[in-house]
Amino acid sequence: MNPKFYLWCEQRVILAVVNGSWDRRTAEEYSAEFKKLAMPLLDSDWAHIVYLDQWELGVPAIEPVIQELVQWCITHKLRCAAQIYCPHMVKKYQLDRMIVDHTGDFEKRVYPTQHEAFQWLAAEGFTMETQDFQQKAS
Repeated sequence: MNPKFYLWCEQRVILAVVNGSWDRRTAEEYSAEFKKLAMPLLDSDWAHIVYLDQWELGVPAIEPVIQELVQWCITHKLRCAAQIYCPHMVKKYQLDRMIVDHTGDFEKRVYPTQHEAFQWLAAEGFTMETQDFQQKAS
């Protein structure tokens, strides 16, 4: 069985691969692990990139957990968030309910390919060694 998520940090970027359907407990575990990983980055701007093709949505109870995580991140200098997934209206609907597109210095963008997402983050000054999620996603 695949884990519901993988999280790791490179330079000033938190990378994530999320899988399967989520319940509130999974969202809470993700939030706690994400915050722990972000702690060393909070002294200056940082970014996040997440591969969502294998994510199968979540129960409504995940939404306040993820909304709180997003607010925490923005308050703690998250500047760019890139989401990667093939166009999917229901997925977009749930993600948009949880994550704002932009506010203040923060901007979220959605890309259908990894290449475009990594390019955008590099253009914003956030580079990392990983340029392909395939190994983590499978």
